[in-house]
Amino acid sequence: MASATRPPRDLNHNGTVEPYEDPAQPVERRVADLLGRMTLEEKAGLLFQTILTMNPDGTLVERADAPGGAPTTELITARSMNHFNLMGSGSPRAMAEWHNRLQELAADTRLGIPVTLASDPRHSFTDNPATAMRSGPFSQWPEPLGLAALGDADLVREYADIVRREYLSVGIRVALHPQIDLATEPRWARGNGTFGADAELTSRLVGPYLEGLRGGGQVGPHSVSAMVKHFPGGGPQKDGEDPHFVYGREQVYPGGFFDYHLKPFRAAIAAGVTQIMPYYGMPVGTEHEEVGFGFNRGIITGLLRERLGFDGIVCTDWALIHDAPIMGNLFPARAWGVEHLGPLERIRKVLDAGADQFGGEACPELVVELVRSGRLEESRVDVSAARLLREKFRLGLFDDPFVDPDLAEATVGAAAFRAQGAAAQRRALTVLVNDDALPLRTPSGDRRPPRLYVEGMPADSFARGDAVVLTDDPGEADFAVLRLDTPHEPRPGADSVYERGFHRGRLDFPAERLKEILRLLDTVPTIVVIHLERPAVIPEIAQRCVALIGAFGASDEAVGDVILGHATPEGRLPFQLPRTMDEVTHGRPDSPHESTDPLFDFGHGLRLAPRHP
Repeated sequence: MASATRPPRDLNHNGTVEPYEDPAQPVERRVADLLGRMTLEEKAGLLFQTILTMNPDGTLVERADAPGGAPTTELITARSMNHFNLMGSGSPRAMAEWHNRLQELAADTRLGIPVTLASDPRHSFTDNPATAMRSGPFSQWPEPLGLAALGDADLVREYADIVRREYLSVGIRVALHPQIDLATEPRWARGNGTFGADAELTSRLVGPYLEGLRGGGQVGPHSVSAMVKHFPGGGPQKDGEDPHFVYGREQVYPGGFFDYHLKPFRAAIAAGVTQIMPYYGMPVGTEHEEVGFGFNRGIITGLLRERLGFDGIVCTDWALIHDAPIMGNLFPARAWGVEHLGPLERIRKVLDAGADQFGGEACPELVVELVRSGRLEESRVDVSAARLLREKFRLGLFDDPFVDPDLAEATVGAAAFRAQGAAAQRRALTVLVNDDALPLRTPSGDRRPPRLYVEGMPADSFARGDAVVLTDDPGEADFAVLRLDTPHEPRPGADSVYERGFHRGRLDFPAERLKEILRLLDTVPTIVVIHLERPAVIPEIAQRCVALIGAFGASDEAVGDVILGHATPEGRLPFQLPRTMDEVTHGRPDSPHESTDPLFDFGHGLRLAPRHP
């Protein structure tokens, strides 16, 4: 579609309005015109998207050892790159000013191709630099699991629309989410970024999520483009390990549920998604080549493009080509199944598979070398370059790439957005057990405030006038509140902060820790609140507590409000809670809702009756 709302910008500085500079021209004509003016080096630069960070004051990071592998100016001006993923945060004003500095730098290049800025999720509680960032200045919402616990498509659309508005104000134009993998392997560290284990629920929520990010209608100047991930579904991980690491590279399908994991991607394609990211993993024991999905022609071209009809951008997950230092440790390229190939051959295999862009890499000179040496046709580069340019034109970046720092300050973390996120946190809390303990009241039914012992969260989270009397002695309390996290196992020998960010392994508490928990539960009637980033194995706790609440990203204040009856929890489990670890270890990683006798089933969640005085 043409857009004539803004006058043309003289992007190539020649005093003439070229077709690609003219907002009145159709997108396809603009793409063709610009592509015909580009050098091979400029086309190759489009095919790479790497990480950038910003200085706290909004200035560009120009260190040679910056996370992107080079100073920012070098990446844009010397390597012709103009797609970046922002890691970290700053004040809204600093973020907007930093973005504008990027665009000013890009505007001074030969053709003035603007920067497209992307981001991992940054609106919740997760703080793992490899997957998502804590909300910081942005409004704070439940994790995607919490949105799934509510199953409210209108809320998901509203959430994504607020994400869109906050992202737009600081210049972020591509969301590296939603993550529509199915968390069918309970131990998998990335289940907290999904909508749970159910394909139908995930498929029902992905459309409204995309619609909210687009701002309604098609991708346009008002939109944030979504890059859904991780095709063809990253959940069926052998032993629950993650393919960021060599020991987690295998995806397995012993239950025969490969197509089940495709359902959310079918829904995303039907809903008009324009960008998709394959995962690192390699399929084992299927009809497909046993190489990582980003290198896999059968997966990207055969399945995604030809069978499912997707013709948008395919961007690989980060760092498939080169080994990379991450947080002080060197990690191998995620070239699973093609470790024997060198960087040039890995590049060629990714392009032959049908992908368009290399995430976390900054080596366009390798694409140039492949073409110049006759090992890759320039026409193949043109196909991907055209897709990437098309998205920039649709987003309106060529016509108006700059943002207003004042508007950023007013928009990011606006009071109304924070209130909506806080309300969603309360709604998403999921009551699994309630032995007449919630909402909290004095056991005898008299009017004195209950005495409350609190562990695992600040006691002042319950400071609501004279609602409770706090005590440091559980033996003197009428009730206790205990807040827990899902157990996980540190990997033996792992000394990397990066690696420790992936919570993996057993889902039950170690024996000594469980004894401590049960001792409290046997001392005083205890309300247990557990953050379910993965499906915890907690049968003894569920049996001996007076109330059990599952949390999927909720502040201590949100928890306090629900326990005191000042907010109503509405969540239902987006996955099963298994009864035993034996059931987990003998389960099939690709199979949904596999337990015939779970501790709590998918969809379980109690409703609380209001407590009348």
